[in-house]
Amino acid sequence: MPPDYPPSRVNPLDPPPRFAHLRAHEPVSLVRTPHGETVWLVTRHADARFVLGDPRFSSDPANPGFPRIRPAPEGPRLPGIFLSMDPPEHGRFRRMLTGEFTVRRMAALRPGIQAVVRDCLAGLLGQGPPADLMACFARPLPALVICDLLGVPFADREFFASRSEIQLDRSRPGHEVTAAMAELWDYLDGLVAGKLADPAADLISRLAVRRVRTGELTKDDLVGMSRLLLVAGHETTANMIGIGVLLLLRNPALWAELRADPELLPAAVEELLRHATVVQQGVVRAVLGEVDLGGVRLARGDGVIVSLSSANRDAEVYPEPDELDPHRRAAPHLAFGHGVHQCLGQLLARTELTEAVRALLPVPGLRLAIAPDQVKFRHEMAVYGVRELPVEWH
Repeated sequence: MPPDYPPSRVNPLDPPPRFAHLRAHEPVSLVRTPHGETVWLVTRHADARFVLGDPRFSSDPANPGFPRIRPAPEGPRLPGIFLSMDPPEHGRFRRMLTGEFTVRRMAALRPGIQAVVRDCLAGLLGQGPPADLMACFARPLPALVICDLLGVPFADREFFASRSEIQLDRSRPGHEVTAAMAELWDYLDGLVAGKLADPAADLISRLAVRRVRTGELTKDDLVGMSRLLLVAGHETTANMIGIGVLLLLRNPALWAELRADPELLPAAVEELLRHATVVQQGVVRAVLGEVDLGGVRLARGDGVIVSLSSANRDAEVYPEPDELDPHRRAAPHLAFGHGVHQCLGQLLARTELTEAVRALLPVPGLRLAIAPDQVKFRHEMAVYGVRELPVEWH
């Protein structure tokens, strides 16, 4: 019987140790999903890049063999969720958004993001010490940014954040996940209807006017795209900020080095993304045709799970991969994926993470307010992180 996926972590700040064994001895191996399916698990960096970049591996859950690793039963693909589409359909949707996430666009957004960071930092400092960095800083920061970008009322954050969390919780029964997804869909359906009737200066309004009114998108397409952007735009970044700050606080020498030389921040952010890859449930694909991978012959209808966290700890690519070293010179990490489905909002996430750490560095004596072994982690979530991060300062 193949082992269950996902395996358990031993050190909460490192991927499961089984991944290291598999990379060395069985880089493409069989595992069993929570639904009882037997699929292939990919753990090496080179094999992960191959799968994510080759069109013989499909992102469409309608294809035979597509792994089911969510608690909710898979139904028909929802409109507009282009993450679950293959080319050319995927490209048609994605191209409508690429102009919103360019380097130039991020440069224009940076002053606004910095202002949000300052406000969130003021909220954190006003609560303590001690204060929960997750509740006061890491969660509201990306939520405020994505709400402003999309045109979603921040006052509704508690509603959409709770539904997003249920959707990503692998321990929840399927009916709860299905209900939460439906409630979020209904909420965004009403929001899109309002934008169509009375557009404003936000991304959803621009898509409503330029794409829905012209017939390029249906209203449901825009609802699905909005859901994807909203959930991805705050969950991953919030948890990356939290676990990234935790790693830095547990490494005082690196924290001091960053305070002395903030120019090192971009490299440190890339290393944090590699070291603490938060997408822990993996990326799933269905095999469309026979293909050789890591010494194994895969057949049409096979399912594949790519472990990004394992690939980012591959010693063949990253010497001393378990060390947090912003000075390393190595291949780009896979925290944002690879290929046509590489994360659309990666520049936004990098900007938010960089500005978050930059703002925290001058806080005098910032440190954990609890023992490291008391930090509670999100083991059951598809997006890994910490539940709370109590901190204090001078």
